[in-house]
Amino acid sequence: MQLWNGHLARLRLKKKVLSEGQIMNSEEFLPIVSVVVPVYNGETDLPDLIECLRSQTYPRHRVEYLIVDNNSRDYSSTILQTVATSPNPPSVPPLLRGGSKKGSNNQITIRNLTENQIQSSYAARNKGIRASTGEIIAFTDADCRPESQWLENLVKPFADLEIGITCGEILALPGKTLLEKHAARENTLSQKHTLAHPFCPYGQTANLALRRQIIAQVGLFRPYLTSGGDADLCWRILRETSYKMYFADRAIVRHRHRSTMKQLQSQWYRYGESNKYLHELHGVDLMREFTTGEYLYRLARWLLKELPIAAVKCAIARTDLVDLLNTPIGLLNVRARAIGQRQAQLPESAREIERL
Repeated sequence: MQLWNGHLARLRLKKKVLSEGQIMNSEEFLPIVSVVVPVYNGETDLPDLIECLRSQTYPRHRVEYLIVDNNSRDYSSTILQTVATSPNPPSVPPLLRGGSKKGSNNQITIRNLTENQIQSSYAARNKGIRASTGEIIAFTDADCRPESQWLENLVKPFADLEIGITCGEILALPGKTLLEKHAARENTLSQKHTLAHPFCPYGQTANLALRRQIIAQVGLFRPYLTSGGDADLCWRILRETSYKMYFADRAIVRHRHRSTMKQLQSQWYRYGESNKYLHELHGVDLMREFTTGEYLYRLARWLLKELPIAAVKCAIARTDLVDLLNTPIGLLNVRARAIGQRQAQLPESAREIERL
């Protein structure tokens, strides 16, 4: 397969992304599905996640949930062992639309796995893939809350044999802190950003599914990669096969955004690392760093123009406090991303692609 470079290549790849209305009727299509969820220190998230999985409308006898503990240091493994062995695990009241009713007895197949050799969510996902039995493999994360029709809507597009990947939308869980509200306002994790990537579209593993047979062809995730593995796998599929990707905007998961500045800066630092890794692996353009003058100009513009306007709107209750600080928070995020890109060093082991 030739390298896909330049504007024409990007246009060809864009055409490989389909959306609502471009898919055949799939009402009777019910393949066996394996849902893989990596977990690291997820004791606070697991009860709500499991309740959301139990609320899924996809037929329970056609799906298995493989939750892979990646060397957690909290009580995640204990929770997973209890849930996997109990015929009727305790129900947890859902926190969002789409959850099951309190006291639900929905029984689902949960398999508890561990990946303690490699500290990487992609290694944990590979562990789940190897143990899976489904012809369709779906992914979400421990800090996500899938709505009840998530899996059903994510799987339907595979009725079209041209579809090799589907991705659903990622929306914010209700947040209380200023930073959570900022991330929600910016739609930080929306798949619409990654589907518009200038190099090649991709879907994030927080809400992604693919055909198992494709993995046999292009390989698994790179197990030693710590960021950017979702883009890497999607790009290998779209560039090395004839399969298309489908955006299932009704397959919704809600994600908990970072609530502290340390968590938020770490997230954007990893975005920078990801871009550097993908530059090394696929030739993606590096992001240009802001100069000191550009930072100062944007701060001055915020102080002299944006802040006074936002303050007036806030005073008359036409805007939220988060609008006052959008620019400085955004600049801090850009700086963290730039530092991550500058400092990232791709380990040689991260080039390795595992095979089924």
